[in-house]
This record gives sequence, C-alpha cells and structure tokens, in this order.
Amino acid sequence: MICQKCGKNSATVYVTKIINGHKSELYYCEHCAREKGEMDNPFEGSFPLQQFFSGMMGFLPGAGSEAMVPQAQTSVQCPGCGLTYAQFGQIGRFGCDRCYEGFQEYLPSLFRRLHGNQKHMGKIPKRSGSGIKLKREIEQLRAELQKKIDEEAFEEAAKLRDQVKELEQKREAGGGAGE
Repeated sequence: MICQKCGKNSATVYVTKIINGHKSELYYCEHCAREKGEMDNPFEGSFPLQQFFSGMMGFLPGAGSEAMVPQAQTSVQCPGCGLTYAQFGQIGRFGCDRCYEGFQEYLPSLFRRLHGNQKHMGKIPKRSGSGIKLKREIEQLRAELQKKIDEEAFEEAAKLRDQVKELEQKREAGGGAGE
C-alpha cells in the first residue's frame, strides 16, 4: 500500500480514527506520519515504550534513535506492507497482518522473551472456562508424558498417564463444558 500523503513511499503506519461514530483509516509512510504528528504517543512520557520493546526483541540501541539489528535480520521484509524487521524493531509494532508471516522465523524467540511462552494462550472466560482449563491441563500433561517416555522415565510416565486418564474422565463426566 502506498502512502496517502506523499503517494511515493510504502505505507507502514496505519491510523484508525473514530470521530462521532465515523471511522476513517489513513495510511502513511513513516516520514509523513511523523510530519502529521501521528507517530507521537501521548502515553509514553519519559519511558518510551518502543525502546522497551526494542530491548526485549534483542535490538541494540544505536548512536541515534535507530536500533541496531543483527546483520542476518536486516534484509527481512514483510511481503504485505514492506516493513523491514529493523523498522519493526524501531517502531515496536507490525505494519499489517502479513508481518507475522514475514517475520515468522524470529517471532518464537521474541514471544518467549515477552510472554514466557511461544504460544498465545489468551484469557479464559470465568463462566465457561473450566472446560478450557481442563483441556489445557490435559495437553500439558500429555506433552510432559511424551517427554518422560522419550527420556525412558517410565515410572514417572505411568503417573502422568494416570493423571491424564483421570482428567479425561472428569472432562467426559461434565467438566468439559465450554470447549
């Protein structure tokens, strides 16, 4: 997508505004977005959130405001919006939904650092969450069981197998509502 202001550069900043119930979407290159004041974040104060995320992603602070990216990652680019991984490190957010595809090689380690896990788990609703929690617990125990089998720790694996069976019976008896 091309910048709506200059009409030359690739749009990497997407602005959605809702004013009096009317939604408008604007697409700017980084330069034009800065000119229009769309890059300013009123919530940042003296602790820039982008620098925090850049540090979490393993980018090193450079001499200026740019982040220094490991050499292997400098040429990686989103197939959708053209955002580079270096730009992602600077602004701290993706340009489009295809950035996940373009940066997929680097995201697991980033998610591990940010969330403590590679898989997004989300929140569980209180009303119907017991079945989901039970399902996750069973999945976790099965993974642990497979690990113990691979390690040939069969006594521990048998205990885990019994726990899985017990939880599956509980789920079948009605503890699995809300899946």
